[in-house]
Amino acid sequence: MVQPGLQFVFEIQVDVTPGKLLELGATARGVKKIVPILGGQFEGSGIKGSIMPGGYDWQLIRHDGVAEVDARYVLKTDDDVLITITNKGLRHGTREAMQRIADGQLVEQTEYYFRTAPVFETAPDKYNWLNRNIFIANGVRKPDQVLIQVWMVL
Repeated sequence: MVQPGLQFVFEIQVDVTPGKLLELGATARGVKKIVPILGGQFEGSGIKGSIMPGGYDWQLIRHDGVAEVDARYVLKTDDDVLITITNKGLRHGTREAMQRIADGQLVEQTEYYFRTAPVFETAPDKYNWLNRNIFIANGVRKPDQVLIQVWMVL
């Protein structure tokens, strides 16, 4: 049996406005929230660019306190290539840590679990490797940003 390895590829810094979210309220599955994505940037070995404004991070806060995240937005490389990302995952921690995040406070990354599985799509050119591999990510929630540290599964 061969254990898969990981290779760090880039970090995405997504800009959000603290406290500026849309809340649908309590649904059958939990509380639905929508966080607008304002922009940001990303950078790694051989890839760099900006986050186009207009994407969203849809969150479902389940009855057990776990947040299901489903973020969709567009990356634009410095050489003008567009890449879509669909990033789904889970975030959870103690009730106190999750409340501090919801209140826009800085919470240490060790106080909560935030992992995602991003899927990228782009034209088959120099960034075709994004179409052809599996990725996992570590999320870090800051008051006005979400950091997504992306690894390729080898």
